[in-house]
This record gives sequence, C-alpha cells and structure tokens, in this order.
Amino acid sequence: MRNRELTPYRRRVVGAAEGRVLEIGVGSGLNLSLYTPAVKEVLALEPVPRLIRMAQHAASDASAKVTFIEGTAEVIPVSDKSIDSVVMTWTLCSIPAAQQSLMEMRRVLKSGGQLLFVEHGRAPEANVRKWQDRLNPAWRRFAGGCNLNRPIAALIEGAGFRIAHLMTGYMKGPKLMTFIYEGRACAG
Repeated sequence: MRNRELTPYRRRVVGAAEGRVLEIGVGSGLNLSLYTPAVKEVLALEPVPRLIRMAQHAASDASAKVTFIEGTAEVIPVSDKSIDSVVMTWTLCSIPAAQQSLMEMRRVLKSGGQLLFVEHGRAPEANVRKWQDRLNPAWRRFAGGCNLNRPIAALIEGAGFRIAHLMTGYMKGPKLMTFIYEGRACAG
C-alpha cells in the first residue's frame, strides 16, 4: 500500500479528519504525517505488534499526538461517543467481521462525527464481479485476508451510517482489485 498512486487518495481522506481521530488499521503509519493541525489527537488502532513498532517511528512526523492501541476493529477499546473522525484507508477489505467493526466505529463516534474512508471493493460491472467472486477465496488466503469483492457502500450503510459523500471509480491497475470507494459517512 506504499504505491505512489495511492497518495492523493490518502491526502484527501486523512486531510478531512479533525478533532480526536481513530485510525483503523494504522499499519506502518503511512497516514500519520498527513494529518493536519485540525487534528488534536490520533488513536492508532492496529492488531499487529510489529506494525505498531514501525508506525511508532512514523509518528515522529505527525503534527498531532499519536497514541497506539493494540487491538482489532471488532472490539474497539475506546469509550462510546468519544471520537470526532474515524479514518480507514484500504483496511475494511481485510477485517474479518467487517459489519461488526463498522458498528463499533459508529459506537465510538460523537454525534455529528464522521467516518472517512478510501477502500477497494466490489466492482459495478457484472463480468468483473463474477471474477472477483470466483478468485476471492484464493486471493484472501494469499493476500493477508484481503477480500476483492466487498460491497463497501452497502456495508457502511448497513451499519447505520448515512453516506454524505461518495466517489467511486477505477484507479490504474487490474479491474479486479482497483474499484475504489472514497467518501465520508455520518453516524446517523
């Protein structure tokens, strides 16, 4: 996910965050230097200790205080209604219980809070979807749990969010893995 083609997506999504932020799946910390001064604190959730150690180095470039939390999105160890912005960048594809995780994200968001996301997922064309569905079981095993065919917008709405802004389309690369959902959802 270090591809330079992804940087503009990251900048737009991360740049819209404000206040107290929960980043889901901080990974190696690629987004940490992109937060603006509108962000007061970043809670960086990550289930993999090795990635947390990598992200701790990236945190030195962050403009906001960063607190690392080892854990999963299925059970977020954060108080109800305590977060202004939740940020996800290419994360929802690999969360085992995506719907449960989205409901947890909604739980921690304050009234008026926002879910900011850029994800790859289910393509609109029937022929591409057919191949996504066909290849997904093998892909998931070889790509760290990544799913090619998740219907991102439907999952977000199914967790009780209202999508306020959504852009979709293919980025450069094979259609099976490059249909992008980028947007903002409110905790309804």
